[in-house]
Order: sequence, then C-alpha cells, then structure tokens
Amino acid sequence: MHEPLLESSLPFPRRQGKVRDVYDLGKSLLIVSSDRISAFDWVLPTPIPDKGRLLTQMSLFWFEMLGVENHMISSEIPEIVRPHDPEGRLKGRVMEVKKADVIPFECVVRGYLEGSGWRDYQQTGAVCDIVLPPGLKQCDRFPTELFTPATKAETGHDENVGFARMQDALGEKTAERLRELSISVYRQGAEWARNRGVIIADTKFEFGWHEGRILLIDEVLTPDSSRFWPVDQYRPGGPQPSFDKQYVREYLMQTTWDRNSPPPELPSSVVDQTRAKYVEAYERITDLKF
Repeated sequence: MHEPLLESSLPFPRRQGKVRDVYDLGKSLLIVSSDRISAFDWVLPTPIPDKGRLLTQMSLFWFEMLGVENHMISSEIPEIVRPHDPEGRLKGRVMEVKKADVIPFECVVRGYLEGSGWRDYQQTGAVCDIVLPPGLKQCDRFPTELFTPATKAETGHDENVGFARMQDALGEKTAERLRELSISVYRQGAEWARNRGVIIADTKFEFGWHEGRILLIDEVLTPDSSRFWPVDQYRPGGPQPSFDKQYVREYLMQTTWDRNSPPPELPSSVVDQTRAKYVEAYERITDLKF
C-alpha cells in the first residue's frame, strides 16, 4: 500500500475536480487521479489509499479493451513532469491525454433501476421522462438499457434531463451519436464484467470533440463512475452489496452528518473496507493482480 495522495502540486496551470487534478502541459493535458473520495457532492477529508492508482489502471484497461476512440496518449509520466516528481508519487496514477472540447452532458446509461432512477420511478413511474411499466422493484434489470443524460455541474449536483433537451442543445445528429456510443460501450463493458462475476448496474461517460471527432474522455467504467454489484449476490427488491463507493455513502447515512456542513473523517475500518472493494473490483474485471 502506498502513502495516500490527497493533492498533487505541479508547476503547470491546474483545474481541480473532486478527485482529479488536471494540468495543462501545452499540447496535451495531464490527468492525475488523487486518493480523494467524494460523496453527496462533498470531498471527504479522509483519502482512500491507492484509489487514484486503481481508478487510473482500470480506465487504462477499458480504454485499451473497448475499441472506441478515446483521448489517451500515454500512461507514462511525461519528461516535462518528471523533475517535479522526484519521489515517484505520481507513478501509476497519471494519464497524458489529448485536449478535447468537453461536451457539457454526462452520458448516463442505466441497466438496472437504482439510485436517482429508483427515486424518480417511485414518484412518477418514469426515469428521466422515460415511462416504465408499473410494479418494478428496486434494482430490477431493465429489458433494454436506458440512456438518461445529465447536465454537468461545476459545483453541486448534476441534473438529470430528458434526451430531447440534449438534442436541443447539441443537435439531433450529435445527440444520437452520443446515445449510440454510450449504449455500445456500456454493453461491451457490462458483458465483459458479468463474465467475471460483476454486474455494472449503471455508469456515466464523458465525451469531447477533438479535431472534428468525438472521443471518449475522463475515466471509464470505474467504481467511481459506475455501480458494481457481485453477480452471485444479486437479489432485486432492495439495495445490493457493492464494489463501489456506495459503501461509504451508506456509512455516512448512518452518522449524524447533515450533508450541509463539512463531512466527518472516515474511520480506518471504512477506509480499509472501501480500498478492499476497489481492489476486488479491479482484480475481478481485469484478471490482473493489483
């Protein structure tokens, strides 16, 4: 286990997300995955050791395996960066990527009825304007995947929107292409993972324009961007055991934290268990030892 990295500090222009630090290297970007973890739109004060490495290595695996155009250039630390990382703390947690104009929608694909989709369905019988049959149970599998885009929020929560709103904003052709790409990538990933004992219940993708082409960008099919459930324990009708940060959310929901003030530290038992879940997901899906 490596010493956790809460934040990177390189002498290049930086944009900081909840988990990633993105540096502008001029002709390319460098994405550094920290060990920060977020829940309920807050970054928690306690890191999960090796989480950034696990997310990076899993994304690299999928980018190579999926056969869809993406933004990857290299997973090596660029020459220009090496003098600023003498201890090698960035090893295994960086992606040098092409610059792309980010398309301002999260492309969410749902294979199962859970999360905000389950809450919406209970209230309206629909998920993001898609009317569903009555009587579905929590975590039921959909007959066919749902594409439910969300607007990207810089702060606060992304907002689920109907496909029509995406078409209005991006044009019919681009919106259709994004839906087609998202469902195709989800199906490939879900089939691969299911054969290794993991259900990918839902996920979100990001895409960007680069030289007139749409590229898959950011992370892909990780436990931070997806819900991962063990196949052998799947029982619709309630929440599922998971290999993702749902475990942290459930812990926080049992505390007195009000979600409107800075969150509490995580106990070491929750940190260790969360790390173990991420490692198991990685090892099952990639067939590699972490």
